[in-house]
Amino acid sequence: MRAISAYILLFLFFGIHLSAQEKQKVDIQSGYLEIRPEFPNAAIYTKDESGQVYIVHEGVEMWCDQAFVYLKSNFVKAYGQVRISQGDTISMNSKYAEYNGNTQFAFASGDVVLTEPKTTLKTDTLYFDRVKQQAFYRSGGTVQDTASVLTSRIGRYFAESQKYQFLSDVKIVNPKYTVKSNQLDFYSESGDAYLYGPSTIESETSTVYCERGYYDTRGDTGYFVKNSRVDYENRTLYGDSIYFDRNKSFASATNNIRVIDTINKSFIRGHYAEVFRAKDSVFITKRAVAITVRDNDSIYVHADTLQVTGKPEDRILKGFYQARMFKPGKKGDEPTSGKCDSIYVNEKRGITKLLRNPVMWSGENQMTGDTIHILSDTLTNKLDTLKVFNNAFLVQKDSLGYNQVKGESLIGLFTNNELDTVNINKNTQVIYYSRDDKEQLVGINNTVSSSIQMYLEQQQITGIRFINKATGKVYPPSMLPENARLLPGFIWRGDERLLKVEDLFKGKPAPVLPKIQGIPLPYDEGEFFEDIPEDKIQLPKESKLSPKDLQSRPDDPKAQTGEDE
Repeated sequence: MRAISAYILLFLFFGIHLSAQEKQKVDIQSGYLEIRPEFPNAAIYTKDESGQVYIVHEGVEMWCDQAFVYLKSNFVKAYGQVRISQGDTISMNSKYAEYNGNTQFAFASGDVVLTEPKTTLKTDTLYFDRVKQQAFYRSGGTVQDTASVLTSRIGRYFAESQKYQFLSDVKIVNPKYTVKSNQLDFYSESGDAYLYGPSTIESETSTVYCERGYYDTRGDTGYFVKNSRVDYENRTLYGDSIYFDRNKSFASATNNIRVIDTINKSFIRGHYAEVFRAKDSVFITKRAVAITVRDNDSIYVHADTLQVTGKPEDRILKGFYQARMFKPGKKGDEPTSGKCDSIYVNEKRGITKLLRNPVMWSGENQMTGDTIHILSDTLTNKLDTLKVFNNAFLVQKDSLGYNQVKGESLIGLFTNNELDTVNINKNTQVIYYSRDDKEQLVGINNTVSSSIQMYLEQQQITGIRFINKATGKVYPPSMLPENARLLPGFIWRGDERLLKVEDLFKGKPAPVLPKIQGIPLPYDEGEFFEDIPEDKIQLPKESKLSPKDLQSRPDDPKAQTGEDE
């Protein structure tokens, strides 16, 4: 009797096996077989002392504690410590799974874990399409990478490209930073992440924002485009494209750059910048301009290259090559401007140095010398003192010539940002067109003195005081030849004077800007679920799923796709 039962059991087992091979049905290779009246369409296999139930179908292997095999519909329902494996690359564990051999579609639920070479996905429910080689979840999932943990409400895995596409509430948590995004494509082999839509990368020292970007989650470097910026503790960097290296505390930006100093109310703009956070250093070039707001007025500093260094309370600005400065002045005031080869600004000390062939204009007054220093009141931020060292020369254009004062050094004093007193010291010489109250020419003053003090109102010379006067007198115009009306070393640079902000770039060609290499939107790979009417969906009646479960939902967010902009 026992032998007959065993024979019947073997016949049933091998009969099913052969039939499965002929029709490419699911192949049950081990397990204790039962036929229960209450399940007339199912062959029930349960693990025995030799191990779990083992099922094979066209390269897919399944292990479970118990399997209900529906031969007519080529469908399997698996329970208890289920494991489905596809080659050596993908393995899925769960408490429950079902597999449709006709459509090669699998569904798993209950502590689902999908494992591939470098990542592990955990979720409550997971759909896997063997034809497309794609997995999908929409009830929230967590991916454990070698360096980070990624979470999202909706996720899709592409086995061939080893890519995860995360949608809705996407988050990457790394010991060094946290990423949040609307859409993130993650390549598990390389650790590359592509961000689409409003995205942030936050750490203790910086926050990166972009609406399209790339980040190497293992190498901690990134490239960001489309409304990108980096916020540091006291600076914000904007640019059409930004490169970011967390390991070196470094960022560089290209085209339409702005670096905003949030503490000192100043910013720099240009078309290429480098920021070294650890060194509190900013380097910017290509039409670089630093703008500082003081007393409701702005001071502009331009040079071929600008560098800002130092902590917020002790910022130092250096400009190299063809440096220029411009202060528009308040309404009704004359602008103040200057040119030199290099410029140095120390905000804490309130000093600006114009170095190498400098020239400065305060209203109509042109001042030159070997070096020019401008001192500001550090409390009020207003101009305080002007110092010209060696070969000091002050020139003011008159309708008939030039008022000129030269000496070894010059010290000027400001009131409300306007030059009102000038002292020229040591071996001074003057040529001055003296006029009466009606602006009629009285004569031309040509005097030598040890030092001279000049008084100005509204940037015009109104009086001169000679100290230890040596020689000189006021000549009638006819008595002073033209060639004697210019002091030795006289140079008029009035055509270089800056009258408006745009003059900062006068005579300089516009920079040639590189074309930004964008980050294209992902290729449209279609929806995971095909757009099929419910009544056309192939779903065995024994499945736990309903046709609605195998359709895209109207409220599910759609992935951004398209060509590069």
